[in-house]
Amino acid sequence: MKRSEINREIRAAEAFFSSLGFQLPKFAFWTPEEWAGHGPEIREIYDCNLGWDVTDFGRGDFRRAGLLLFTIRNGVAGSTRYPKAYAEKIMISRSEQKTLMHCHEKKCEDIINRGGGKLVFELYNRKSPGERELADTPVELVRDGERIIVQPGAKLVLSPGESITLTPNLFHAFYAEKGADVMIGEVSSVNDDRADNVFYQPQRRFPLIEEDEPPYRKMVGDY
Repeated sequence: MKRSEINREIRAAEAFFSSLGFQLPKFAFWTPEEWAGHGPEIREIYDCNLGWDVTDFGRGDFRRAGLLLFTIRNGVAGSTRYPKAYAEKIMISRSEQKTLMHCHEKKCEDIINRGGGKLVFELYNRKSPGERELADTPVELVRDGERIIVQPGAKLVLSPGESITLTPNLFHAFYAEKGADVMIGEVSSVNDDRADNVFYQPQRRFPLIEEDEPPYRKMVGDY
């Protein structure tokens, strides 16, 4: 991705979050110069990978396959310095922009439609641990406290306010239904984007960046 594209998406995200009444923490708005003015007191931001994250999964077509997210809080598994057992993210899925099929080895997460349009999920059980194969078995999961069963690959639609719980080894892809972007909340166990993601088709989790202009905001990948 070009840095100019990342800058544009972050600016648009700031406006979108604000339009829906969601307030980001103050470090979300620090300039690179303001980052440089801080020292070891913000070590947790770096070590827990808090902050902006924009990815095109290495596809080079962000608006078709990509995701913008901001990690608000997180821990480090097994750490005594960062003992939080939970994480929280806020994300944006643009109209028809797909977050590619993946599952997690360890993380359990609630994905919440926080506002905007409708959020569409495609879900599959993992055929067996350690493999990238999709099972053809019905998927059992919880939607807002109610246990439901959906057929593999069937489209499950969440309206604003609705959520589902995704357990480890449950493959999922999602996108905003055509016509409206979606603000997505994620509440989960500790998040480790470098080691815990299993993509059905191997992808880059973090983009290669072409530095065609200075950063507007620092991203997790810049740390």
